[in-house]
Amino acid sequence: MSRPRIVIVGAGFAGYRTARVLSRLTRHRARITLLNPTDYFLYLPLLPQVAAGILEPRRVTVSLSGTLPDVRLVLGEADAVDLEGHTVHYSGPEGDRGTLPFDRLVVAAGSVNKLLPVPGVAEHAHGFRGLPEALYLRDHVTRQLELAAAEDDPKSCSARCTFVVVGAGYTGTEVAAQGQLFTEAQTRRHPLTPRWLLLDIADRVLPELDERLSRTADKVLRERGVDVRTGTSVKEATHGGVLLSDGEFIDTRTLVWCVGVRPDPLVESLDLPMERGRLLVDPHLQVPGRPELFACGDAAAVPDLEKPGSYTPMTAQHAWRQGKVAARNVAASLGIGERRAYRHRDMGFAVDLGGVKAAANPLGLPLSGVAAGAVTRGYHLAAMPGNRVRVAADWLLDAVLPRQAVQLGLVRSWSVPLDTASPELARVPGSLEKPEKPVEDQMNEPAKNQPGGEPAKNQPGGEPAKNQPGGEPAKNQPGGEPAKNQPGGEHTEPPGPVKREDIPPDPRPDSSAEGDS
Repeated sequence: MSRPRIVIVGAGFAGYRTARVLSRLTRHRARITLLNPTDYFLYLPLLPQVAAGILEPRRVTVSLSGTLPDVRLVLGEADAVDLEGHTVHYSGPEGDRGTLPFDRLVVAAGSVNKLLPVPGVAEHAHGFRGLPEALYLRDHVTRQLELAAAEDDPKSCSARCTFVVVGAGYTGTEVAAQGQLFTEAQTRRHPLTPRWLLLDIADRVLPELDERLSRTADKVLRERGVDVRTGTSVKEATHGGVLLSDGEFIDTRTLVWCVGVRPDPLVESLDLPMERGRLLVDPHLQVPGRPELFACGDAAAVPDLEKPGSYTPMTAQHAWRQGKVAARNVAASLGIGERRAYRHRDMGFAVDLGGVKAAANPLGLPLSGVAAGAVTRGYHLAAMPGNRVRVAADWLLDAVLPRQAVQLGLVRSWSVPLDTASPELARVPGSLEKPEKPVEDQMNEPAKNQPGGEPAKNQPGGEPAKNQPGGEPAKNQPGGEPAKNQPGGEHTEPPGPVKREDIPPDPRPDSSAEGDS
């Protein structure tokens, strides 16, 4: 008798945990295939430390083939799912296409940057969902400070030393906190004054967390000199800076977009019942009427049994736990063990503010200062599925040695556009995004709203809607090195046509948190 075929789409927190637990539960009684664009699991909560030069990039990545025994890794991006034919169609990293048959399918495709219809943002901002974006931001910030040190024009120098982060959720708050320390360390020997602004339409930073954590983070940021502006967002982004919703224009070459996430576009293509872009599942993480289909993580709208009528937020904490439950229930559907509903207990949150500072409430106990910093780093070491010694070693070296402020130039501005369906991959010459339109139509369409393309005109929008979608009103998004006539740098024409995703604003407030914390 042939072994059942299990395909898992995505190797984020949910997908990685599903594969890991399933491998242990099935013990060679099933063929498990993991489809993912990269060969690593990315520990997203530590990504701001990569951008700040604390951790080396490989420290926050964990090898899939090296840590998932008896799991077949297929490199590629899922293009479509044929539910009737029980197949997943995918595109490989070298342009090849393939098909994976399945008896059970777990959709854990994760999330991508969430855009708002704000004029100029798609051209002048960069996100913070993948390793390429973090590497780009580190290079870009270093470059702006080096160019500022050689500037004769005080106004241009000031603009290059000004960094704007939109979104004061987990990611945005950590990016601003870590970024301020990073630039301060770089300018100790130069007569430069770096300026960081953290904007959010909400009335406080970390609006999705307990108010005590919010006050702690706000106090630390302001004491360091971060200009925290609540009730404020970007009305328009231009090549010379950003126009704020209160009418003020900020001269800057860096715009980091951290206003939440949305599920991977693959989820919408399934044409199944949705809840705010997420695939509706029952408490057992199974799609009603589809016994072969499971979903978890940011791609799934999972009923919150602790709060009837609501759904679990898009956080890494939930994704990690849901992965374990999904694995158990997939195994149960094959006659191995018993299935169970997803229930959770709030273990608290931790926000790393750089240095020895953090804001945390483990098991509901609010902490700040050095104690919170120790708890936060201890939590990350315990939660990481690998590289613990290397991460701890980098933290130790950072505490006793100055950071190396050099730009490697490995990731260019056009390689990490904001409106991408694949933030985990840097665009390469001649590559195309996963097409949502026929290829012929894309080829005939000008590359608008992309770095190096024709700027979008008459974009809909204006001020972002109240209570921006994404739960955390704004999460770290690396501001980028724009192309010619864009903040920071010379024109670099992106090779090949590129795709533009127009995302209509969600009129309803989204209470879910960002998916990386």
